[in-house]
Amino acid sequence: TRRQFTALSAALLASACAPLATRSSRHRDQLGLVPVRVSADRIIRTDVGLRPYRRSGFVVSREARGSKTLIHNYGHGGGGVTLSWGTAMLAADLGYSSDSRACAVLGCGAVGLATARVLQERGAKVRIYARELPPHTTSNVAGAQWWPVAVFGRDQQTPAFEQQYHAATRLAFERFRDLAGPHHGVRWRSNFVLSRAPIRVMPAAPGSPMLGYAPDLYDLAPEEHPFPARYVRHYRTLLVDSPLYLRALMDDFRQAGGEIVVRDFADVAQINTLPESTVFNCTGLGAAALFDDDGMTPVRGQLLVLQPQADVNYCLLADRGLHMYPRSDGILLGGTHDYGASSLEPDRAASARILAGHQALFAGMRA
Repeated sequence: TRRQFTALSAALLASACAPLATRSSRHRDQLGLVPVRVSADRIIRTDVGLRPYRRSGFVVSREARGSKTLIHNYGHGGGGVTLSWGTAMLAADLGYSSDSRACAVLGCGAVGLATARVLQERGAKVRIYARELPPHTTSNVAGAQWWPVAVFGRDQQTPAFEQQYHAATRLAFERFRDLAGPHHGVRWRSNFVLSRAPIRVMPAAPGSPMLGYAPDLYDLAPEEHPFPARYVRHYRTLLVDSPLYLRALMDDFRQAGGEIVVRDFADVAQINTLPESTVFNCTGLGAAALFDDDGMTPVRGQLLVLQPQADVNYCLLADRGLHMYPRSDGILLGGTHDYGASSLEPDRAASARILAGHQALFAGMRA
C-alpha cells in the first residue's frame, strides 16, 4: 500500500542518513569468526558463469510481435538473483491480465522462476520453456549475496531506468526478507568488507537510500576484528544458497500446478508457435541472439568451490575482487569480472590468483 511504501521509504532514508558507529567495546574474539581452510586439496570444483550485462541496465518492457504479447525481463548483469523478484513483479504488472490466464515463461533460472511464481500468485496458468534447468543454470553458479552488483553503467542511467531499478530493488528485498529461512536457503549473514584504504562507498555511497538494505552497518577498529586489513566494515546481508533456493522454487512452482518443458528456441518464429499468447522472456544472455539485442555483453565470473565448512557463517569482500560466501554445498571463493569474455572453460591463472589471495587473507587472521 502507499502507506507501507511511505513507511519503508522513510525507514530506508533514516538508515542511509545514520552515521557509521565504531563499536569500540567489542573485541575481536567476541565475533567468533573461524578462518576458512584454504588449500588446493580442498577444492571440489571450479565454477564459471556468464553474467548477462547491459550497460544501459536490465530490460523490463512490453512488445507486440504478431499474435504474441512479449514481456521482456532480462539483462540483470551481476544482480540476477538479487533483483529477480522485483523485476518479476514489474514484468507481471506489464503483461498479466486475468482475461488471458495462460502464460509462457522462457528461462528457468532465478529470474524465470521468480516470474513464473509471481504470475501463479496472480492467478495465471504458467508453463516454463527452457533449454537448461537447475542445477545447470547460470543462477546456480551465482554467489548470490543479496546486493545488485554490476547491473548497469553509471553513465548510461536514465530517469526512467532509475525509477525501475529502485522499485525492483525494494520489491526484491522485501520478498527475499520474507523468504528468509531454511526452506528456501535464504539466511541473514554478517558481511565484512576489508580494505587497505578508507572505505567510502561499500556497500553504497554515503547518503544513498541503498544503505537501508544493509542493516547493522558499522566500522571496526583494528582491535575489534581478526582480519589482516587496516580498514574493516561490517553489515548484515541476505545470502541466498542458490542450489537450495532454486530447488525450492522449482518445487513451489510445480506444487502450484506449473509445467516445465525442456526446449530450445532458435528464433522468434518458433516462439510464435507456442499455444500461450503472453510470453515472458527471461532468457538472460540468450536474449542477445534470440531478440537481436546487441547491447548485451557477457561478463565472465569464476569461482573456486572448497569443501563445506560448517563453522564459517559469515561473508567477506576484500581488495582485488576477492570474496568468500559459505554455502551448504561448499565455500565459494571469487572472483573475476571479465567483460566480453564468453568462454566457460576455467582459467588456470585466475584460479591460482583466487587461491593465493584467499590463502594469504585467511592465514593472516589473528586469534
